[in-house]
Amino acid sequence: MAARDQLRAHFLKNIGRVMKSGELRRVAGNITEWARRVRELRNEEGYQILTHNDRSDLKPGEYLLEEAKPRPAIARSISKELRAFILDRNGFTCQMCGAVAGEDHPYDTGRKTRLHIGHRIDISAGGDNSAGNLFAVCSVCNEGARNLTPDRPSVSKLLIQIRRASAKEQREVLAWLQKKYGRSKA
Repeated sequence: MAARDQLRAHFLKNIGRVMKSGELRRVAGNITEWARRVRELRNEEGYQILTHNDRSDLKPGEYLLEEAKPRPAIARSISKELRAFILDRNGFTCQMCGAVAGEDHPYDTGRKTRLHIGHRIDISAGGDNSAGNLFAVCSVCNEGARNLTPDRPSVSKLLIQIRRASAKEQREVLAWLQKKYGRSKA
């Protein structure tokens, strides 16, 4: 039985009981993607699996299914081609914190950055799956984002931050820009 099926069966057998992440990991067969399977149950199948983001009495790492009947799930299909376009357009970089895909995450030590596709205006608030409404977001920012619209920093704000940095950090920024865009011939 697949991990998602095992998790669904476990949640349905334990309606109303708070379950911890370790228990769910074991149920899913100790796979690293168990949390993604839980999100799929919530987002794709409509099960109202609650976490500390939904109820203040739940602690981080605790999950609760209150009722067996799923609600209609919102279709969020984004084609592989559109996903690839968004990631490439955004330089394989989280548009909220700047973390780069595959590198160590700056705010979540010990984990590599994984990028997802986020909505500027969430589907539930009338947004769509058009390229203009989509952006790259890391799993850390995506977990806390829930219907937030990230603002891009203006050029003047970026320059102010770079000017405030040490000379060594400014050289690192220059080296990164040269690597990303090639050396200027000017």
